[in-house]
Amino acid sequence: MASDPTTRIYTIERVQHCDDQQRRHQLDDLLVIEEPMELRIDYAIAGKRASRSLAITMRTPGDDEDLARGFLLTEGIIASEADLVSLKRCTDGQGEESPNIWRATLAASCTFDPGKLQRNFYSTSSCGVCGKASLDALHHQGVMPVAPGPTLNAALLLQLPDLLRAAQATFDRTGGLHACALFNARGELLDLAEDVGRHNALDKLLGRALRRGELPLNDRILVLSGRASFELIQKSLVAGIGLVAAVGAPSSLAVDLSDTYAQTLVGFLRDARFNVYTHPARLT
Repeated sequence: MASDPTTRIYTIERVQHCDDQQRRHQLDDLLVIEEPMELRIDYAIAGKRASRSLAITMRTPGDDEDLARGFLLTEGIIASEADLVSLKRCTDGQGEESPNIWRATLAASCTFDPGKLQRNFYSTSSCGVCGKASLDALHHQGVMPVAPGPTLNAALLLQLPDLLRAAQATFDRTGGLHACALFNARGELLDLAEDVGRHNALDKLLGRALRRGELPLNDRILVLSGRASFELIQKSLVAGIGLVAAVGAPSSLAVDLSDTYAQTLVGFLRDARFNVYTHPARLT
């Protein structure tokens, strides 16, 4: 098995392939890389500096800095780029960078109380963590209902999944990644992120937007390659996104959350159709 660091893909050799005629032969296959990433945090408390491990997530390597930045934003640890003094890879005892361990140093003015954490931040590649603690945290972060923003032509919305799919370079080679993308009201693709975890892909996307000073994103359309879960809607609301469209189904909690915060939520956006679950006024 060999790794291609430029595309974050493994090549696994001599895999048995069986077709619909039950013919078997050997071939090479491409697999997306999945590795753990640990995020450590350095913060001020009671006039002193403290440090702790904050999260471990299974992710596709690449865009790790923006993944960490997006995670800190959407979990309410930071509210702006000014809350971060530095964000860099940790080093081992010999001064070498550890590729899977990152340290975020918070500004002294950034309030972080580990005693108020309702849960340990542990995310898997399949779904992430959500629940009542996350909903309470969203309210406590001061997240407000989404501003009205622009409207989008429904016929244009139908084209966005194909534009997203056409831009998924790594998915074309592996078939094993989730993706999310930001579009403007003219249907232009502005940014895209891929990851083995759908929540990681969104954190990468929002981390880049934070770094570029683009938040809030109330004039953007977020398109998800899969379903719309509670956690993804929670993250999108932190960024102020007004319209979320998913190729798959939304969950009941996702619909409730979008409705509460005046966000338009679209599901089953495929095969020239879609369902609008909340606040349809953004679609014409």
